[in-house]
Amino acid sequence: MKNRISDLFQIEFPIIQAGMIWCSGWKLASAVSNAGGLGIIGSGSMYPDTLRDEILKCKTATSKPFAVNVPLLYPDIDKHMAIIVEEGVKIVFTSAGNPKTWTKHLHDHGIKVVHVVSSSKFAKKVEDAGCDAVVCEGFEAGGHNGREETTTLVLIPQVRAVTNLPLIAAGGISTGRGMLAAMVLGAEGVQIGTRFVASVESSGHQNFKDIIVNAQEGDTMLSMKKVVPVRLVKNDFQKRIQEAEDKGASKEELEQILGRARAKKGMHEGDMAEGELEIGQIASFVKEVKPAGEIVKEIGEEFEVAKKEVANL
Repeated sequence: MKNRISDLFQIEFPIIQAGMIWCSGWKLASAVSNAGGLGIIGSGSMYPDTLRDEILKCKTATSKPFAVNVPLLYPDIDKHMAIIVEEGVKIVFTSAGNPKTWTKHLHDHGIKVVHVVSSSKFAKKVEDAGCDAVVCEGFEAGGHNGREETTTLVLIPQVRAVTNLPLIAAGGISTGRGMLAAMVLGAEGVQIGTRFVASVESSGHQNFKDIIVNAQEGDTMLSMKKVVPVRLVKNDFQKRIQEAEDKGASKEELEQILGRARAKKGMHEGDMAEGELEIGQIASFVKEVKPAGEIVKEIGEEFEVAKKEVANL
């Protein structure tokens, strides 16, 4: 499928696997890239040496393009960016910060830059920063989320109206039909997280994958808006956070409940009661753990079927 996103990244399908912490290592990224999408290594949960090792393994596992996601609030970001340049990564997705901070530096080293936003206001800033594309992520998404709580259905056309950049939609998308819907609204590609967490190659704990495939509608909730908004599975930890928020807990009180390494405890180590389980609303639509390559193929095939059905309306 040829469009501005597939041309920008030199990929077969404009399907991008999100760079999720604790779940997006080299195995998942290379599998998605080998299947014709764009795989992303999620550096937000990695020490610098770990990131270098993941990039080296990914380069060995695929000859196709892949990217690295870098949350701009990461404390060792200078080291991460240096490694990305040294190892010849060609595409970087940035998030959680000012896109102007690193875009010129990365461009100077021949690296394409894509930034993730949750509002049209910030999408315009991404264009002003000179980024090559923008991801608009709706309220349905898992993990860190926008304070505006704008849904993907509403956000895509709003972002399309303010920028001419190649546009990637994210949040609540896991199927070819969802991909087609996003494109009808103005997107040129989709970024998918939750569906790829429940893949064979995902580095998420098996307990976490099981939670996803057994999830029902309403099993996730946006929490911790006073700290950093994050969509979580409802478990014992999330319920304690919700009870504290209902009582008017301060940011400091919520941070104390959160503690340290809570996401690692859940998604990587498999504590489904006390871990921070970041996942999107679309989890209720995921019913099986599959190889990432099969997921990419199914999305692409369903997209083509849905496109023909819509043409006949």
